[in-house]
Amino acid sequence: MAKAAKSAAGVARRPALAGREALSGGVRLSVLPPAERISLRAPVASVASLSKALGLDLPVKPKTSASSGPRTALWLGPDEWLVIDQTGDPLADCAGVKALHSAVGVSHRNVAFSVSGAGAEATLNAGCPQDLSLEAFPVGACSRTILGKVEIVLLRTGEDAFRVECWRSFSDYVHAFLVEAAADAG
Repeated sequence: MAKAAKSAAGVARRPALAGREALSGGVRLSVLPPAERISLRAPVASVASLSKALGLDLPVKPKTSASSGPRTALWLGPDEWLVIDQTGDPLADCAGVKALHSAVGVSHRNVAFSVSGAGAEATLNAGCPQDLSLEAFPVGACSRTILGKVEIVLLRTGEDAFRVECWRSFSDYVHAFLVEAAADAG
């Protein structure tokens, strides 16, 4: 079970859906631990400076990602990335960059799920209209898309594994959708 984080006021904060996990039809669905996230916007001229500060090359091609250790940057648009870090603080790393950019902390806005197993692709395709075959959506591919009625950010982390990011206000819906879809995929 995920640990509750203490806020500055000393109030314990439990991560959304902490400890929920499901195994159905050969698909494992897990709520991932909290991570630091930033929504990063920047023009092309600022990419090199930001890449240096973040310790990875920000991807510049559609549907690509880049990782260095526990940090991953997902290309969401020509001037937009979602940066996820399991241990560091990408917002602090961008603070000293003088090049034009906007970095906004969105860590508490999102909840992430891991969907893995032989039926992971079919589970996601139950509500995502995108071609998620390995040929069309290889390991490292990412996209802002929909799942059912919700906008998500999807990252393929392995041949049969995906990371699904959604807003925490939709996390119950996404979890229930994925559990049902996994049962159908099996």
